[in-house]
Amino acid sequence: MSKKKLAFHKTNLIITGVAVLIIIIGFLLMSGPATTIEGFEPDIFSPRRIKVAPVVCLVGFALMIVGILYPDKTDSTKEQK
Repeated sequence: MSKKKLAFHKTNLIITGVAVLIIIIGFLLMSGPATTIEGFEPDIFSPRRIKVAPVVCLVGFALMIVGILYPDKTDSTKEQK
């Protein structure tokens, strides 16, 4: 029985899974109370929401690209034999 050749291997899936978790954490860091008609919420300008969370999301998206493009080491060794 022949094996199907998949686009992503176990390593790719692990890296992209970690990247998705990092992106979710970044979006959770961005969340918080919003300014309403009743009053202004100064927390919308906190360093966590303005600086830290976007950087965390950016790291997650960069790791997603790495996870997609990461080569499978076992394929190259099988082709050489």
